[in-house]
Amino acid sequence: MTQHQPGAEEKFDDVDYPAYTMGRAAEMLEVTQPFLRSLEDAGLITPQRSAGGHRRYSRRQLRRAARARTLIDQGTPVAAACRIISLEDQLAEHTDQQPPDADH
Repeated sequence: MTQHQPGAEEKFDDVDYPAYTMGRAAEMLEVTQPFLRSLEDAGLITPQRSAGGHRRYSRRQLRRAARARTLIDQGTPVAAACRIISLEDQLAEHTDQQPPDADH
C-alpha cells in the first residue's frame, strides 16, 4: 500500500502542513526561537520534525503562537496564555464555532 503524498495545491491549502522552519516562524511572528520552544514546552503547539530533527510549523500553529504572544505581551504568564487559548479552542469546538485562529 502506498502512502498518499500531497501535491503542491494540497500543501498550499492545508493549514496544518508543516511548511515553516523555526527560524522563519520566529521571524514571521517577530519572536525569538526560545519563545516558540516555550510554547512547545507548555503544550500549546507541537511542531512536526523533519527527517533531520528540525522543527516545522504549520499556519495553524503560527496563528496559535501569535494569539499567545498577544496575551503574553499584555502581561499574561506563558502557562496561563496557553491554557486560555486551549480553553477557547475547546469552547469553539463544542459550540460549533470557529476557533479564533481558523481560516476564514
